Amino acid sequence: MQSDSKKAILAWALYDWANSAFATTVMAGFFPVFFKQFWSAGVDVTVSTARLAMANSIAGITVALLAPVLGAIADKGTSRKKFLVFFAYMGVVMTSSLYMVSQDNWLFAIVLYVFAIVGFSGGNIFYDSLITAVSSEKKFDFVSSFGFALGYLGGGLLFAMNVWMTLHPVTFGFTGVHEAVRFSFISVGIWWAVFSIPMLVIVKEPESANVKDGKNVVKAGLVQLRNTFHEIRHLKTIFLFLFAYWLYIDGVDTIIVMALDYGISIGLQAHDLIVALLITQFVGFPCAIGFGYLADRIGTKKGLFIAIAVYLFVTVWGAFMDSKNEFYILAITVGFVQGGIQSLSRSFYARIIPPEKSAEYFGFYNMIGKSATVLGPVFMGGIGLLVKSMGYASNIASRVGIASLAFFFIIGGMLLYFVNEEKGRAEVKYL
Repeated sequence: MQSDSKKAILAWALYDWANSAFATTVMAGFFPVFFKQFWSAGVDVTVSTARLAMANSIAGITVALLAPVLGAIADKGTSRKKFLVFFAYMGVVMTSSLYMVSQDNWLFAIVLYVFAIVGFSGGNIFYDSLITAVSSEKKFDFVSSFGFALGYLGGGLLFAMNVWMTLHPVTFGFTGVHEAVRFSFISVGIWWAVFSIPMLVIVKEPESANVKDGKNVVKAGLVQLRNTFHEIRHLKTIFLFLFAYWLYIDGVDTIIVMALDYGISIGLQAHDLIVALLITQFVGFPCAIGFGYLADRIGTKKGLFIAIAVYLFVTVWGAFMDSKNEFYILAITVGFVQGGIQSLSRSFYARIIPPEKSAEYFGFYNMIGKSATVLGPVFMGGIGLLVKSMGYASNIASRVGIASLAFFFIIGGMLLYFVNEEKGRAEVKYL
């Protein structure tokens, strides 16, 4: 164990710095804009939104099905880092390959995008589980927040450079904006690959009891997965938390992947939306760390309630905004809490699970998170299509779609209220 080693914590957190470039430049930034304006040029905005939502949902379903199985297998064979390498570099290759997709070829773009998301999300299963290898329980909030903070900073820096390239393409030797955007996908792949190396080299994976190898590790992992399903019947606190998390993180992730698409749909300019996203990144860096310290003072659960309340406000306000200045203010507001709700959810969950089964249990955690991403974009896109089919304008349909996400924060927050951390620890202790 490297518990609380500064070198190991920094190396672990640098993976967030590495793969957040994909989350910012690709998922939240250029892909939604480029998908609408280049790969789906001339298509009605409601249709392109539904296509993008479906792509995110397909990726979510894939990860949701794989996550608990892979986590169980990894726990039985000290294979977390091997799985992490596989998924991370699959994401690297698929993201870089977006450079090759020609105009109007929206289907090929979606295929590569789905595989890239699977790589990104699959790698996070094993990255998240390694927090128990580098941190003691008392530092979970800080270490988790530090990882997200570095992610916001690193992802923001590369995104800022990529935005600069698109604003001044000739300066960088590109023929135009489209070539600059396509090259940005390659830059994400390089950034992701290089900055993953410190964690892969420095962080030591803790050995599991009764380690298996070869075919035995797969069999043992599947048996363990079956046993865990039986365990969860008795771990009511974990079950309730995962249900609450499934709902409120659904709203968070949907806003992340659909925000720029929504802004374009209601008539805002792509350049203004990109600036707003950069604001969120750089506000998110100090605020993610701040939420770690806040949780130490008032408790992790109360910190989560604050973040959920802010997001509820954002969904309601977002449905009525109509100017870039409002979008900028909204971006600042989201930046205050986005890293906090993600990092505190991860650290809260790490406290109530068996540490020796962290990869498997984080497999369930990521399964819940990704299955939530299936429902959110489809819900938002479906509501928009329904409203449009009733004769309303695309602008109105998109606003109703974003407002519908309030449901996830209200119900998720209500369920979280009934989650008792001490009871959860006791349940795990007496397994």
